[in-house]
Amino acid sequence: MGPIAKDSDRLFCLEGKVAIVTGGAGQLGAAYTAELAGRGAKVAVFDVVSPRQTDLTIANSVAEGQVLPIVVDITDSGAVADATEQVVRTLGVPHILINNAGLDSPPDAPSEENGPFETYPESSFDRVMDVNVKGTMLCCQAVGGRMATAGRGSIINISSVYGILSPVQDIYEYRRQRDEIFYKPVAYSVSKSAVMNLTRYLATYWAKAGVRVNTLTLSGIFNHQPPEFLEAYCSRIPLGRMMNVDEIIGPMIFLASDASSYVTGSNLVVDGGWTAW
Repeated sequence: MGPIAKDSDRLFCLEGKVAIVTGGAGQLGAAYTAELAGRGAKVAVFDVVSPRQTDLTIANSVAEGQVLPIVVDITDSGAVADATEQVVRTLGVPHILINNAGLDSPPDAPSEENGPFETYPESSFDRVMDVNVKGTMLCCQAVGGRMATAGRGSIINISSVYGILSPVQDIYEYRRQRDEIFYKPVAYSVSKSAVMNLTRYLATYWAKAGVRVNTLTLSGIFNHQPPEFLEAYCSRIPLGRMMNVDEIIGPMIFLASDASSYVTGSNLVVDGGWTAW
């Protein structure tokens, strides 16, 4: 059993790797960043805020030189290029890129943004597409190009079950029963579908250059949502509950590491069975 365990460790080893996590100051991004750093990778965080301000674990890693925080707007091609150059100069050419940064309409967004499709604001659509699609493309362009020149790399694009299936508007019926107007908006679903085909395009484009590109598709993450929402949402999931943040770590490590060396252009769905209904 000893040799098997040792070989398994080698497959999932990230020691000495260089990674970039976009949106690394958020709930999921902070978890990705902390885990990568804990496994010996050097991690650059691209975010519009510094993770020092939002996560104690990452702040400690920053102090120890394991994490490099870079404040950058991923929708600005020049800023992304400059940030990538800083990573290459400071840490080396990245081995891993996790395109985690994303924008959605929060439940407390203005009523017109969470209202009927017929009146959904054009400006809201543009803003979500700008971050979720263009921002992901720009990071792939800048970082993936460096990876291709180096002849290796793994890009993980984060998507959602709402990029595969339409949102279940019935989940939000409890809000409408309280005389609130609320519909899950269209832009998030459209953007996350686009991310999946961006993955397929780049996986075939960079295959001969040794760069793997995959999608990691997630369902909802537990974050102390209202009881009415949890009851309605979890009734749609075969496992009967929302995902905990730590449950996405294993799939992420698999795609980032040599354990998935023959996996590219794929969509790894981690949703508690939601899309199996």
